[in-house]
Parts: sequence; structure tokens; C-alpha cells
Amino acid sequence: MRNIKVVLDFTKLSIPEKIAFYLNVLACLTNNTSFSNPDISLEEAKAALNDLEAALLASHDGAHSTTAILHEKVKIADKAFHILANYVDRVADGNTALILSSGFHAAQPIQVHQKAEFSVVDGAHSGSVKYIIKKVPRTGAYILQYRTVDASGVVGEWITAGHSTSATFELSGLTAGATYEFRFAAVTPDGTTDFCAPVTKIVI
Repeated sequence: MRNIKVVLDFTKLSIPEKIAFYLNVLACLTNNTSFSNPDISLEEAKAALNDLEAALLASHDGAHSTTAILHEKVKIADKAFHILANYVDRVADGNTALILSSGFHAAQPIQVHQKAEFSVVDGAHSGSVKYIIKKVPRTGAYILQYRTVDASGVVGEWITAGHSTSATFELSGLTAGATYEFRFAAVTPDGTTDFCAPVTKIVI
């Protein structure tokens, strides 16, 4: 029988997806008695994740310097979670349930094809909306996206609005009177779900 090991598939995720995945790993490892003495402290891994989130936000100005910093923070966060993954792999010793309890994936990433329901309602201010998600079981974080739909029905590229550990999320800065599509995926111990069917809404 092939020994089940931790899969380092998170290295292939986009930066927003990595952040959501890493948040879920930290949530799963916190107070997890099976992994009580990691090779890198959860506080240090969280600090690297916080730095990555800040660098991603700063890089939105498109400047070369902030983009370079972002890439460096990605490397630091990836290294921290590589260390955690190797620790989990060593302690779990092929036990699939233990690996999955850590938030990492075992053997091969499992694509969950569940498509959960959700709605999008008006936000607190003009140009804002609120995602209201029917909670997906065992979800550590949600990846939230949107795209524009023009008058002729032509859609834009999907944009990642952010990630949330809550089943509700408010998105602002949209164009009042414009039409958008919204969707989400859930990050679970069994993998990241498919994105749900998009919901179309005119923003007020």
C-alpha cells in the first residue's frame, strides 16, 4: 500500500487562494492536540501570512517595488507552510485522517463538486453588496469573486474580491447601476470546492 503523504499542492494556488488555504491550515492546527509542537510556531506562520496579506494589498498600485515585495512575502509564507506541511507529514505518518485534520491535503488533492447555494443582496452603502452563503460543512475559508456584465451581455474576467472565514462578506467600490455576477468557492479539509453557479445582480 502506498504511504499517504501531505500534498504540497498549495504552491500552485494563486496568491488570494494561498491566503485562504493558509488561514484554514492555521485554524485547523490551532488547539489541534495531534500537532502540539510544530517545527515553526503558529504565531510565526501567522506573522508571515499577515505580511503576505499586507503586501498583496499594497501591490494593487502596480508599482514594481511593491510587486517585488509581494513576491518576496510569498516565498516567506510558502516556506513557513512548507515547514508546517513537513511537520504534519512526519507526525501523521501516513494517517489520512490526521493529515486532513491539519488542513493540508493528503495523497492527491480531492476536488469537491458540491455547489452550495448563496445570495447577493444590497450592501450598507451605494456601490456595495453582501455575499450571504449557505454554509458549506467543515469550511475554513471562502474565496469570493465577481465580474462585470455589460448591456449586451458580454462578461468580464473574474476578479477575486477577497477571502473570508465568515459565511457573509461585504464588497464595496462597485459601480452603482452596473450589472455584475458573483460567485464563491469553499476551502475545506477535503479540498477547494468548485465555484458555485454565479448570481447576477444590478448594484444600487
